Amino acid sequence: MPYLKSADQIRSLIVKYIKNNTKTLWLDTEVADYDTRNPKLSLIQVLDDGTDLTGESIYILDVLEQPEIVAEFIDQIMINSSIEKVFHNAKYDLRFLGKKKAKNFTCTLEMAKQIPYYILPLPNYQLKTLAIELCHFQNIDKQQQSSDWGIRPLSEEQIEYAYLDCIILAQVHSRLLEITQNTNFNAAREDLSLLGAKYVELEQQWKLLKSEFEHLQERIKLAMQAQDLSETPHFKLNSYERTTTKVPFSELVRLIETKNIDLDFDITLTKDIQKNLGDNLQQLAVDVSKTNTIRLISKQEDSVE
Repeated sequence: MPYLKSADQIRSLIVKYIKNNTKTLWLDTEVADYDTRNPKLSLIQVLDDGTDLTGESIYILDVLEQPEIVAEFIDQIMINSSIEKVFHNAKYDLRFLGKKKAKNFTCTLEMAKQIPYYILPLPNYQLKTLAIELCHFQNIDKQQQSSDWGIRPLSEEQIEYAYLDCIILAQVHSRLLEITQNTNFNAAREDLSLLGAKYVELEQQWKLLKSEFEHLQERIKLAMQAQDLSETPHFKLNSYERTTTKVPFSELVRLIETKNIDLDFDITLTKDIQKNLGDNLQQLAVDVSKTNTIRLISKQEDSVE
């Protein structure tokens, strides 16, 4: 677990990744003053061996006061499309590492969200949760996450936390890849008889659950209102007022013409408007677009319509 502070050491590591044609890097960052208007990148943690559970392949790059090194890392690694960069919640890390210029990056947060909930039923998609549920990690302490990453020297606890996240990330990434591959079905070879039977079975269960769920929602809402409660341990009532502003179309046209207002935009002509326009519709420069929608209809549902 080398801790690299000097610019020369970090440059040598970057060169090593380029020369070795490294295919994948698992990355994490720690940010100083993250809750202020001027957050500063403090550490870049890099793992180049996804099977490493010891942390020996992790490099911690101290870049707190080295913006030129961060720029080189972005130019040589982040913009390099031949190296896959794996993050959790990549959107956050990319704020400091290339933003929209970054290429070939993977986000395990987005990977997890793409897996259907019934296959990956989790309370949230935090890295800690994924590590515990998918990889059976235990005793993951995230206390140092909100510590002061602007201090130097960093504490042993901070350094331990910094390198552990990369190990967790690589293991979570591996499991998500495995799950994703197992959920990629060949549509041309699907057994529609089995799928149909499963669909009908779940459809009945879903209707029962949906009915009970909606009934419970209404009972809870009415009970909270009757008991003058805005919040309980499980729920809170959220009320909002919607304001709708309407005006007769003829008045709007008159105002635009009288005041010479520059107001020109496309409107969607409903069937009723088209009917009222009649043959006059042909005098308009109408842009017609068509879309095809495929809807799956259960024959049981269709038979009672």
